[in-house]
Amino acid sequence: MAPQHAQSLRFRLPPLLFFLQTGFIVVFIFNVDIEQNVQTKQHAFNNYYSEFQDVHVMVILGFGFLATFLVRYSFSGAGFTLLVAAMAVQWAVILNGVESMYDRGKIWINMRSLVVAEMCTASSLIAIGAVLGKTNPVHLLLIALLEISGFVLNGWLLQTFLKVQFLNTIMLLHIFGAFFGLMLSWVLYRQGSEQLHEKEKIDRKTGLFSVMGTLFLWMFWPSFNSVLVEVDHLDRGRSLRAVYSTYLALAVSAVTAAGFSVLTSPQGKLNLFHIQRCTLAGGVAIGVAMSAVHLPWVAMAIGFAAALISTLGSRYIKPLMLLAFECHDTCGVLSVHGLPGILGWMVQLLLQIADSDDLTTAVRFAVFHICTLLITLSLSMSLGLITGFLLKCNFWRPTHNKKCFDDQAFWEFPHQAGKR
Repeated sequence: MAPQHAQSLRFRLPPLLFFLQTGFIVVFIFNVDIEQNVQTKQHAFNNYYSEFQDVHVMVILGFGFLATFLVRYSFSGAGFTLLVAAMAVQWAVILNGVESMYDRGKIWINMRSLVVAEMCTASSLIAIGAVLGKTNPVHLLLIALLEISGFVLNGWLLQTFLKVQFLNTIMLLHIFGAFFGLMLSWVLYRQGSEQLHEKEKIDRKTGLFSVMGTLFLWMFWPSFNSVLVEVDHLDRGRSLRAVYSTYLALAVSAVTAAGFSVLTSPQGKLNLFHIQRCTLAGGVAIGVAMSAVHLPWVAMAIGFAAALISTLGSRYIKPLMLLAFECHDTCGVLSVHGLPGILGWMVQLLLQIADSDDLTTAVRFAVFHICTLLITLSLSMSLGLITGFLLKCNFWRPTHNKKCFDDQAFWEFPHQAGKR
């Protein structure tokens, strides 16, 4: 028997895909060109291509495999991640190049612009994780486009009015994506979600593929945090320090997450969800605090605290959010990205105040730093609410409750063809 609403994709997904892709091609024809300076191109290739490949692997393979953990939603988890990322990166290139188009008449493509677009795409995939399995691909495309638009706007506001460095604005992607996704999940809440959905579970095969995504993310996260350091700091030593700090924070967070996973388990066993996600919390936190971290032990302490917060959040805060606030966070983005991101923001605030030469400078930085977080949270949560209410319209044909977390609603299964 065919799943309810499965046929609606024929009349909604292809028109949306062709409309968006045709529009992007037209924009690229008239407004986008490749950087023409040969020396600049060679320098960018030598300095960015390997890191670009690392970030690319994280976004496609890392997030793609990480989303395959649900027992009957692995096709959609990996396939929709690729579809959304392929569309979102084009939109991010256009939005990030708007300012350049006004100044230079064209949007210029180079390795740095592609890396920035990939990072914006990662922010949208974080937001999508909060509603994974409860939406259709049309929803996911709209979520990605609106989330990236908000994230780019947030960066422009912070750089223009608060004079925040570009690196610090781009690393807010974890906080922005997590709280955007939380508000989206709250608006799209389905009655009956208080109880675990019958298909919202992990089996051996999907769990293994999801851990593979964790391994890709864990391995390449140092490149993710260090690739844009030279944008604000031309000293190559700062980029290397970002690599060292990220690696140490990740190592400590992996060990800490495993320890607290066992301690908080009633059976005294490891929780696969914690290993899949909480081991990455150190990379999230150190990425946000990176500009203020100068000592190895500080990076290790951040990794320890991030894994602790993430593991306890996954164990206790995630079910509390569901019962108390009707916020069903499928991938636990609050615990994995939101809380560690805020921890990194707090560490950066404290370290910068400690390094300040006088009280006036410290107070000034604190005020601007607090405003940075408030603007980011306000914009992400507001746009998450707006996007959620937009997607609640029946025109988008939301997935039926019984077909949540189910690939059969969207994919062909040849061995079941005779049953339909």
